[in-house]
Amino acid sequence: MAEQDYQNPALVAALAAQIRARCRQPLTLMEVCGTHTMQIARFGVKGLLPPEIRLVSGPGCPVCVTGQALISQALAIAALPGLIFTSFGDMLRVPAGEQSLQRARDLGADVRIVLSPLDALALAKANPSRQVAFFAVGFETTAPLTAAMLVQAQAQQVTNISVIPGHKTMPQALRALLKEAEGIGGLICPGHVAAMVGAEAFRFLPEALGQPAAVAGFEPVDILLAVDALVRMAAAGRPSLENCYPRAVGPGGNSRALALLEQVFQPVDAEWRGLGLIPGSGLALRPAYAAYDALARFAPDIAGYELAAEHPGCCCGQVLRGELAPEDCPLFGKVCRPSAPAGACMVSAEGGCAAAYKYRRR
Repeated sequence: MAEQDYQNPALVAALAAQIRARCRQPLTLMEVCGTHTMQIARFGVKGLLPPEIRLVSGPGCPVCVTGQALISQALAIAALPGLIFTSFGDMLRVPAGEQSLQRARDLGADVRIVLSPLDALALAKANPSRQVAFFAVGFETTAPLTAAMLVQAQAQQVTNISVIPGHKTMPQALRALLKEAEGIGGLICPGHVAAMVGAEAFRFLPEALGQPAAVAGFEPVDILLAVDALVRMAAAGRPSLENCYPRAVGPGGNSRALALLEQVFQPVDAEWRGLGLIPGSGLALRPAYAAYDALARFAPDIAGYELAAEHPGCCCGQVLRGELAPEDCPLFGKVCRPSAPAGACMVSAEGGCAAAYKYRRR
């Protein structure tokens, strides 16, 4: 099937009708990818489904799940004199009390948006007398890019670059989430992450946790194929794993990307917004690359950093756990809007609140 066919209205309608015919019981499904969250809202997927099926968003936005402590440390590093601070764009607007990286830039800090970690490396090579820090945030999808940059930096003996290690891994978060969550009847697994780690990385969901799971792409037909698979599993009472995105995802993932991750990073406990400390869910630099850890490099300079408080009343944690719809947060659309976000979920292009606000009329 050609790529454009995955938005074909006739196929979408046929799949929606098939799901309505099959669904005979209430079923709550969680998507755990921010791109899925945005696409579900954009294409009005919830309106195509029978009332028995409820879609909720989970911790699928890497910007949203980055904890306040790490953001506070990043702000302290960004304020160091002479330093060039680099980050993907969404992180700049995440509020940390009265502060943000955007505000730090407005007040004179040299904070720059980059599209790739390699852009940060290029800045370090162009400015050998200045320190360059890269805020490394993302799941298994972007972590290999950071690893590749550090391998290059080491090989080229570029020593004035470092990373704030904020990468996280999805499987451990799902284990922690599903231990506490109630009523989830199936998982729509992230296609981008699965393309890197392989569909089989999610085999633990049905086998260890008894949760039906379907790896999905990002077009309406992709998402409905995954929903249909989960409805079939629920009806049969046999949880399994189904790869509904075979054109991009194989069973074993991207071997070169996984090798880079293994070379540069090692698992570490990590703090997730809304989920707390999750064992083995973060990525720390291995000893061979530890000299590039910005938190260690600048530890004496930021020792007295102030932990930023979250906005009182912000419900991002409950939204990320799937306990609350964005529209049910008392701040949504009032105190908290994309132009003036009170929480991280309203900032990111993959945030549940941002998606609900942008496409609320659908």
